[in-house]
Formats: sequence, structure tokens, C-alpha cells
Amino acid sequence: MSSPTRAYIGLGSNLDHPAQQIGRAVAALRKLPDSQMVALSPLYQSRPWGDPDQGDFVNAVAAIDTSLSPQRLLAGLLAIEQQQGRDRSSSRRNDPRTLDLDLLCYGTQVIDEPSLQLPHPRMAQRAFVLLPLSDLAPDLLIPGQGSVSSLLRPEFASLCWRLPPSGAIAPPN
Repeated sequence: MSSPTRAYIGLGSNLDHPAQQIGRAVAALRKLPDSQMVALSPLYQSRPWGDPDQGDFVNAVAAIDTSLSPQRLLAGLLAIEQQQGRDRSSSRRNDPRTLDLDLLCYGTQVIDEPSLQLPHPRMAQRAFVLLPLSDLAPDLLIPGQGSVSSLLRPEFASLCWRLPPSGAIAPPN
């Protein structure tokens, strides 16, 4: 087994009890082979992208140390999504979903393949990624983009907010 690499995974759901979907996903992440979960951000709530006529999302970021290759890790994430009822057959990127798991970063690797881009190409524009990621690793350097804390923008606070520890969905103050 090779030396573990720290990977960060974005979690999101807006269907079928989103906070519970995130909880089940975390349990599945803990069972990934050759991997160990090391941290989980608090839960956040965010408005949907694209189609505003759907429910808000619950989001979090997990940090894992893994000896899986980025491609094998991604395959594991897609399998977890499928186990939780995710249907990727729609061509619309921003459809409602039971679970969305995004591989955000895998160490300092930069990968540009049809099925895998690292770091995640849209993470710098997404409050629902950067706010929970900043809870775990504010000084993390995103290759080619800067540190997580340097990517945070003031308007993110109005787009995404931390949920109370119970995970109950509530509007922002």
C-alpha cells in the first residue's frame, strides 16, 4: 500500500432528508478501502444553482487520507452516490439530487481527464464548497488558485450558511 494522500470531498444533497443523506454518505466514506476519514466540516445550507425551483442543499466537506488512486477514489464516490439513489442519467448539471460527492482535491495533483479534473474546476466560485472547506483547511493551497482563505469572498455569507449542530434546516439570519 502506498503512502496515504489527503483528499477533500464535497458532499451535497437536496432530496429525501438531505442531512440524513449526508450522514449516510459519511458512514459510507468511512468504509472506503485503504482510506481513513480524518475530518468532517459542519453542515451548511445553500440555495440551489441553476434551477431555483428546487429545495435548498445541505453541504459539507470531508477530509480523508487514502491510498486509493484518484480514479479509484472517484469510482468509490460514484458507487456511494448510486447506492443512495443518485441518478446521473440527466444531462442537466444542476438537477435536484439525493447525493452529490465531488472529489475537490487529491493532494497537490493536477489532473485533466474527461472523467476527472483536479482540483475541482468550479470550486473557487462555490460558497458551499469553500466555506466548509475553510473550516477544515483554511491554509490549503489549491493548485493554480491560491489558499482556501484567499478564495473566500464576502458575498459567500449570503449564499451559504452554517446549520445548527442538529442539522435542522433553517433560513439565514
